[in-house]
Amino acid sequence: MAPPYGTPSNTERYAGQPVAAVQDVAANPVSTFSVDVDTGAYANVRRFLREGQPVPAEAVRTEEMINYFRYDYPRPRTTAEPFSVTTDVATTPWNPDTRLIRIGLRGYDIATDRRPPANLVFLVDVSGSMDMPDKLPLVKSALTMLADRLTPRDRVSIVVYAGAAGIVLDPTSDPNAIKAALTCLDAGGSTAGGAGIALAYATARQHFVKGGINRILLATDGDFNVGLSDNKALEALVKRNRDDGITLTTLGFGRGNYNEAMMEHIADVGNGNYAYIDSAMEARKVLDDELSATLVTIAKDVKVQVEFNPAAVRQYRLIGYENRALAEADFTNDAVDAGDIGAGHQVTALYEVVPVGMEGWTDARRYPANRPVGKATGGTECAYVKLRYKLPDGTTSREIARAIPAARLRIAAPPTGDMAFATAVAAFGQKLRGDPLLARFAYADIRRLAADAKGPWRQEFVELTRVAGLHDGKPVADD
Repeated sequence: MAPPYGTPSNTERYAGQPVAAVQDVAANPVSTFSVDVDTGAYANVRRFLREGQPVPAEAVRTEEMINYFRYDYPRPRTTAEPFSVTTDVATTPWNPDTRLIRIGLRGYDIATDRRPPANLVFLVDVSGSMDMPDKLPLVKSALTMLADRLTPRDRVSIVVYAGAAGIVLDPTSDPNAIKAALTCLDAGGSTAGGAGIALAYATARQHFVKGGINRILLATDGDFNVGLSDNKALEALVKRNRDDGITLTTLGFGRGNYNEAMMEHIADVGNGNYAYIDSAMEARKVLDDELSATLVTIAKDVKVQVEFNPAAVRQYRLIGYENRALAEADFTNDAVDAGDIGAGHQVTALYEVVPVGMEGWTDARRYPANRPVGKATGGTECAYVKLRYKLPDGTTSREIARAIPAARLRIAAPPTGDMAFATAVAAFGQKLRGDPLLARFAYADIRRLAADAKGPWRQEFVELTRVAGLHDGKPVADD
């Protein structure tokens, strides 16, 4: 087991953000953010809990916790509009004066035989730090699993890096050749990560497939210490290749020296996705069950903007997405990069809002001109949701808009089914982050909210609430 996080011998790095501040609709009626399809934070949090270690608040991104799971959103009716949009409203389990607004997106699915041909470069860290059972051996197992899912139209190259970088497999569609090359990999030496990434991009560019998938899959613990370690130079390299159609997926492994801050950031910059692989089961989920979502982009630069009606909503906060926040003007600026959605991907966002007439999170202002509307003044909408996106080969954004009826705030009921589970996961993430607005909502309450969970992944979540309660010194009793 790795030394506990926060001790001198544990050098794991996280780029935590403070919990998002409450916003007054009268002053800031518009909320804008880039979508996030990453799931790495959830798997990493699970690793901490399984090892009996406290979860560092800076390692938790609540949106990635929520988006780890699938919800019952309708399939898109046509590929002309690449995802469906769902909204619903419920009362908040931890605050009787607020409501939860859920916005859900679901991308259309692509069958394997309809997936474009792929030019993939496996970029594998074989430095000495990877010589652990949960690192290089698990990398080899995960990528072997992916090799079995490829089609004769796909090509895979393998680039490795340690003290230097090199190509160990030229492009091939033969899964046996891919597996044989992976089997021969051994760990040792320092970490020339920058040289490895540069060589991987050069290899992908040399074998670029026009109209196909061109992607680097970087498998590492993120411990760059030799070569192109300057963050700005690395980011520029990733951006330059992203703009030319070569995307980047990062797969994180290991503990003790794990650099999650780098892994999550460069996947975001590279228009890819970030996942943390802590087990063979997680590898199967990411690289087998969700392969199309991992590889095939169906919409890019996807942004969400919500405008709240001051006649219906007094205050709001977006739960999570702190490192995806955008300026209001960025929404219509097609030059601003944002998140991509893969085939079958889902994105969920939760807003907690204070309806007009309910007690807010802050005291009323003293001076009349500074006060928001004191009571509901009519109107049929509480919020207006807009989404902008580009098609994979497009340069101009398209827009989808949905109004949320104000009546939903008045008739909101306690969350049930999928909404209850998404709410439970959101509360779990926020509690791990130390969110003061959860009041006294405990891990036992979260577990009860998710009690009807079905399926192995959701059942595992319920068990994690029990484990977190033990760490918190408040065991989660059986219902």
